[in-house]
Amino acid sequence: MTTDAIVVMVTASSEDEAVAIAALLVRDHLAACVSLFPVSSIYAWDKKVQHEQEWQLMIKTQQDKFAALETKVRELHTYDVPEIIALPVTAGSMPYLNWISTQVQS
Repeated sequence: MTTDAIVVMVTASSEDEAVAIAALLVRDHLAACVSLFPVSSIYAWDKKVQHEQEWQLMIKTQQDKFAALETKVRELHTYDVPEIIALPVTAGSMPYLNWISTQVQS
């Protein structure tokens, strides 16, 4: 089965920022659904190892929406270099994948 669905991962500095980004992506039909959850991230920044509490956005959308989604996330995000990573969906429930397609094409 081939699918145009992708999952885009974005981290945000706070729950408020994550909710704001998620709501606008869904409102603008750039995402069908965004799941949010708190995460603990360890990463290198400014030549130091950082450890921060962040919010992970798991954004369900389609490949043809990625460029517009990336632009919107960059507009809304407070980080200089936000995580915006797209992962392919190689298989899934057809009713769910069709629902994603319907939502982002609306």
